[in-house]
Amino acid sequence: MGCAASTRAHVLDLDAAWRLHPQVALRPESFGALAYHFGNRRLSFLKSRKLVAVVEGLDEHGSLRTALESASVTREEEAAYVSALERLASGGMIVPVR
Repeated sequence: MGCAASTRAHVLDLDAAWRLHPQVALRPESFGALAYHFGNRRLSFLKSRKLVAVVEGLDEHGSLRTALESASVTREEEAAYVSALERLASGGMIVPVR
């Protein structure tokens, strides 16, 4: 099962640069953070501090892959974190750098 998760095709290009949408604010919480989008009024829960580190580090890295590596996301954890990033992207919380 671990193999299937690691070979799953990702919707996000892990080699592309992404950033937090300028209208999104992160509020630290004990479980991770709350992300609120002031434009579309969506609220998302970032349920781990490591995911918060990935999202907060997006501006510092040229790709999602390097942001994941910088936050010490292991290969075994990668699929779960990419899935969470895909949900954040679909909600407009993170956007590609153009």
